[in-house]
Amino acid sequence: MTQALLALEDGRYWWGRAVGALGERAGEVVFNTSMTGYGEILTDPSYRGQLVTLTAAHIGNYGVDLADLEDAQPWAEALIVRAFSAQPSNWRAAESLSQLLQRRNVMAVADLDTRALTRHIRAAGAMRAVLSTEDLNPESLSAKARAIPTMEGRDLASTVGTREIYTWTEGTPADWTLLQLAPEPNQALGAGAHVLVYDFGVKRNTLRRLVDLGCQVTVVPNATSAADALALNPDGVLISNGPGDPATLGYAVETLRGLFGKVPVFGICLGHQLIGQALGGTTFKLPFGHHAGNHPVCDVKTGKVRITAQNHGFALDTTSLPREVEVTEISGNDRTCEGLRHTTLPIASVQYHPEAGPGPHDGDEHFRTFVHSLRVQTARGSV
Repeated sequence: MTQALLALEDGRYWWGRAVGALGERAGEVVFNTSMTGYGEILTDPSYRGQLVTLTAAHIGNYGVDLADLEDAQPWAEALIVRAFSAQPSNWRAAESLSQLLQRRNVMAVADLDTRALTRHIRAAGAMRAVLSTEDLNPESLSAKARAIPTMEGRDLASTVGTREIYTWTEGTPADWTLLQLAPEPNQALGAGAHVLVYDFGVKRNTLRRLVDLGCQVTVVPNATSAADALALNPDGVLISNGPGDPATLGYAVETLRGLFGKVPVFGICLGHQLIGQALGGTTFKLPFGHHAGNHPVCDVKTGKVRITAQNHGFALDTTSLPREVEVTEISGNDRTCEGLRHTTLPIASVQYHPEAGPGPHDGDEHFRTFVHSLRVQTARGSV
């Protein structure tokens, strides 16, 4: 057994057992309360720069199906778990979580008191931390944690995402029809509409849902200018999720302003925050963020409650939004902004993840609403 030590910037520390790669990793420590989906969580680019504490009791028990992964590589800096199952039992498993961690050089620690760690983060807020199998001195690790950059002011989106333009054609895997959201039975909704996706850390399920709905999908680097994007003749633009502080992405805000009024625009998570900023709003850091597959979101007009999958550490300040921007949904937990729309232009966004890799599908209707807007605007000939 190899000992591992997790130390926070405030001096608190926990011992555990290394179950992944050895070495040392640093970042912001957060907790996720999803009951399943550790493979999707591990490979979600939005977790770049974060050590993820999973509050579910048993991790690794159903192994890893490569089709479930949200990206080709893991992005979380490390996993922190209580009970780790090295031997999976699942007919879909291609490999164990242990094998994935070792193969991709990802650190993980087990037998750690995740309940105590989660309660501490919930009270004190997400903070910088270091996980190590090499330096087992708590004071030394805490000092290292205090020396790393805070999440505020970090542009992590530029470190994830594609560097080249590519076309995505894969829909929802066939074996998901019994397990998750089935492919759209009628792909006529999209009718071949061309959707341009800005990749700030896009998840595969976002691209799959667009294909399921009949869209032609082109993924572009997040630094693509508005002029270059419009030259590709899109019927609509989707701004993806991603990691880091949205306030650092001024180039993306300017790009969005160049797209508004030209094509319908829809944003998810970081995309939601960027759209809000482009419309005149500001963002702020949440105490410990929203990371789970069970967050309630309330529709402002209808009172309908959706259960949503979420992963973000920043939020839009609703008081900063101009009059022509309507808040459509709010968090049932802390009343933060979960959705918005422009009252005259085809611009909308949601803070949560409607593609819902490890989570419910209550928000999936947003994809259909967006794709329907593409057909409407195409029929009109302009926005």
